[in-house]
Amino acid sequence: MAENEILNSTAVDASNEYDASEIQVLEGLEAVRKRPGMYIGSTSESGLHHLVYEIVDNAIDEALAGYCDEITVTINPGDTITVTDNGRGIPVDIQAQTGLPALEVVYTVLHAGGKFGGGGYKVSGGLHGVGASVVNALSEWLTVQVHKNGEIYEMKFSRGNVTQKMTVVGKTDRTGTTVTFKPDGEMFDVTTYDYDTIHTRMQQQAFLNAGLKISTFDRREGREISDEMCYEGGIREYVAWLNQNKTPIHSEVIYMAGQKEDSSAEVALQYNDAYNEMIVSFANDVRTPEGGMHEEGFKRALTTVLNNYGRKIKMLKDDEKVSGEDCREGLTCVISVKLTEAQFEGQTKAKLGNSEIRTLVNNIVSEKLDTFLEENPQVGRMILDKALTANRAREAAKKARESIRRKTALGGAAMPDKLRDCNENNPELTEIYIVEGDSAGGSATQGRDSRFQAILPLWGKMLNVEKARADKVYGNDKLQPVITALGAGIGEEFDAAKLRYHKVIIMADADVDGAHIRTLLLTFFFRFMRPLIEQGYVYSAVPPLFKLTRGKTTRLAFSEEERDAISAELRGDNPNAKVDISRFKGLGEMNPHELWETTMDPERRTLRRITLDDAVRADEIFTILMGEKVEPRKAFIEENAQYAVNLDY
Repeated sequence: MAENEILNSTAVDASNEYDASEIQVLEGLEAVRKRPGMYIGSTSESGLHHLVYEIVDNAIDEALAGYCDEITVTINPGDTITVTDNGRGIPVDIQAQTGLPALEVVYTVLHAGGKFGGGGYKVSGGLHGVGASVVNALSEWLTVQVHKNGEIYEMKFSRGNVTQKMTVVGKTDRTGTTVTFKPDGEMFDVTTYDYDTIHTRMQQQAFLNAGLKISTFDRREGREISDEMCYEGGIREYVAWLNQNKTPIHSEVIYMAGQKEDSSAEVALQYNDAYNEMIVSFANDVRTPEGGMHEEGFKRALTTVLNNYGRKIKMLKDDEKVSGEDCREGLTCVISVKLTEAQFEGQTKAKLGNSEIRTLVNNIVSEKLDTFLEENPQVGRMILDKALTANRAREAAKKARESIRRKTALGGAAMPDKLRDCNENNPELTEIYIVEGDSAGGSATQGRDSRFQAILPLWGKMLNVEKARADKVYGNDKLQPVITALGAGIGEEFDAAKLRYHKVIIMADADVDGAHIRTLLLTFFFRFMRPLIEQGYVYSAVPPLFKLTRGKTTRLAFSEEERDAISAELRGDNPNAKVDISRFKGLGEMNPHELWETTMDPERRTLRRITLDDAVRADEIFTILMGEKVEPRKAFIEENAQYAVNLDY
């Protein structure tokens, strides 16, 4: 298939008029403000940003249909959002079922849109059709302007209600839609937008839609950031970008594409010299973090092709084979499929269920990867050699895991010598502090509440798992106590149901060495016990940096800014009052009572939960911080040094 065919395979005839006859009404809007989490996932920061994505998705659908090639997203002063596209513009004529302008229907009726069989779109990511109306319902106010038919049509709303009927406010020589909205503070826990979060999502969409220009702006005072993204190479450039801090073992990104009827698929991949796989998949430009049929089709085809190729060139004997896991070691892959009737599992669209897309992806990869390997035998041998090396390491890792299982077969009797366990057996009520150093471990052991708090001191230099294969990790004497104490296994055998503590708390000094320990541990959890982070079991203790005393009043400060604010507060109206300020030098220098009061007492301590909001970004950061390349790490540290005091580990 020619390169430009896949890019245009979803376009419809330019003569297709998008009008009110294509807007289908399914139900009303009443429930959105009562249960916003059902429609946008949550009312936290992620839900706040989801409002932007819903509006952008409508513009992306216009791009998928072949009518839009520019989208702009702006954070305005006051944290309002403006999204502009140069698509056809939302229909403004009368919608037959309601007798109202289609524009009003789209913004006031749940499940109203051109994506339910009316013919407005062949392919759409917003298949639930709730986007515009939900954003409207959850906004303090929203204004939409449509450039269409030479006129500018405008409507205004407040919390889902019409405050200005559709009005012609001017003339225009272009087409498209501009939406500006202010999230409702009554609905959201936070209403401040994060530019990086929006930029990351928009960059992803630009990668997935080759040639589509997406610009992002932050117009808030003191920020003034802008980015313009357009990737003619599409997902090939996405793979190269994902691998930018890694060392590829072949220079060319392998690209495969094809279509059948109204469905199309494209796959781009490149191997690197690391040991972790990254498969990022999408259906109609919607990320599918839990995979689905498109990923299944790819994995089956990859394993079959590499095994057949290995036998053909005699790198594998007739009775030998490499597993799917072996074939994917060091793989970075982006899969993007476009289809008319996408079957997403659940409102979050985390997994694709269309079985026919599995066959399509399988066929494309089977045919085109085989051809590529035939034409590029040197690359083929490098990929297969990596899979064979992974196979040998996997067998060694299997023996190491079996050794760990044998050692833990006796349960508590096989616990690490340094573990000071708690008395409570219910994991929902227990927590384990993984502590840097024997000195801090001793203080923590004496200061803890032994009913529910366990202590595991770490000693010596911990293994950097970013630079080690699984077999080296399983047998490491610094990591094995952590694996054994948690009791849930490791790697593909990890089972959160067996976890012995539901709070795993990393307690390290608030300095460079402590940050290094935290990063090493988090890299280990991320690579070998990811559900531990995904399910919210991992925390970082936040020890105070300063103790301030005036008379009988003692306060703790966790940053220099907080120290200065508390100092001023303690002085009150007397600027000359003496406030004693002492800096905590480290956990090991705190006595047990201080450590309990400042860092371990559930009534007074501060814990930060470690989250994986974006696994791709997390993978990038861990690769930068713990990988082989020095320059990206140096640049990252220089760029983020100003935030070091407030890093949310």
